[in-house]
Amino acid sequence: MRLVLLGPPGAGKGTQAQALSALWGIPQIASGDLLRAVVREDSELGREAASYMDRGQLVPDEFVLKLIAERFRKKDARSGFILDGFPRNVRQAEALGTGLEHAGLKLDKVVAVTLPDEEVVKRISGRRTCRNCAAMYHVVFEPPAEPGVCDKCGGELYQREDDGEDTVRERIKVYDETTRPLLDYYGRLGLLAQVDGVGRPDEVEKRILAALNGMAVPIKG
Repeated sequence: MRLVLLGPPGAGKGTQAQALSALWGIPQIASGDLLRAVVREDSELGREAASYMDRGQLVPDEFVLKLIAERFRKKDARSGFILDGFPRNVRQAEALGTGLEHAGLKLDKVVAVTLPDEEVVKRISGRRTCRNCAAMYHVVFEPPAEPGVCDKCGGELYQREDDGEDTVRERIKVYDETTRPLLDYYGRLGLLAQVDGVGRPDEVEKRILAALNGMAVPIKG
């Protein structure tokens, strides 16, 4: 199974990718994780990535594609993979398709986890983080025993700047402008399945599996 997971911020793509990775025994490939990992390495690729990030610049698509292509060649990805966080726009999707074609591979499915804007805002703006131990909470879904206080260490809980409502709405706007067009792109290719992202993670996982019904996937025993 070679799968791409799409969805707005807060849709739970990472959670679903982890669950499916464990179920199928194939790796979750997140572009952000790849970049952070390569920067920690004392390698030519790591130094190149750091040169962009240290200057506050976006890492070029071609570089990210190079990292992803290298990841595809590792042994654990031979049976498939789950792409999480890439592609983010149609240009990246086209380049990904070309790279897969050159490697003699193709995507099996693209699953878009959909979520209403107000649900996105509620999920992300309700997050709280401990200043001391970085434990995560949610004022609605996973509140601490005492408001504003970490259950684990007693530290102060705060809302990160990028979790504020105004910032979240801006992230939704960016998603609508740059990433949402991928739904039409993959729809025209006959690869797209849309899944309702409202509900518990296990409920969403069941919907994804239902959308993939009949497809050959390497389920772990």
